[in-house]
Amino acid sequence: MGPLPEPLEEDARERALPPSLWERLRNDPARAPEYVALAAAERHAPAAAAWVEERKQMYAHSPAELAQMAKRRHAALARFGGAATGVGGIVTAIPDLAAAAWIQSRLVFFIAAAYGYDPYDPMRPAELLVIRDLYPDPQTARRALDGAGTSVVQAYAGSKLQRDEALAMRLTRFVGRRVGRRFAGRLIPFAAIAFNAIGNERETRALADKAIAFYGG
Repeated sequence: MGPLPEPLEEDARERALPPSLWERLRNDPARAPEYVALAAAERHAPAAAAWVEERKQMYAHSPAELAQMAKRRHAALARFGGAATGVGGIVTAIPDLAAAAWIQSRLVFFIAAAYGYDPYDPMRPAELLVIRDLYPDPQTARRALDGAGTSVVQAYAGSKLQRDEALAMRLTRFVGRRVGRRFAGRLIPFAAIAFNAIGNERETRALADKAIAFYGG
């Protein structure tokens, strides 16, 4: 099989989780959202800053226009990523959740940058967790991130199935997904393609609206 066309290859790179993040998620699923936020700050801040600078040099976009561009781009990434991981049902359920969380974290950094917020500021990953309703305020979230970032990853005491279940539940909450019949439909091979694609896009668009309200006022 030859290389992917350049746009598809770029999409795949943007959706791919860093290997070190995968290891942390698997070993310490209870703190999965915090690890995603910390990795997002490292990976997405430079991309968001470069994207905003490039758009400003090429066009006279307002912050609101840039935010809408980021919303459309990441909704598309979430949709195609969900379709790709829907093939294997339960086998790909956790990768789908992780990929959705990764794309959503990227989205928040891009929207923050669109409104003139420094994507490198250490409060950005904390705000990501607040926008995702995981913490009541950025200060509390930042303290949790400092603890996750400085401590040694704790191996989860349980079987692989128990670790996977714990990770799935934490990531499910991160991406704003409810567990129910619709989620169960995602566990059926191939049938999950439509569930994932539609659900991931809808959840990402909803998060974009929350981030726009948070940063845009």
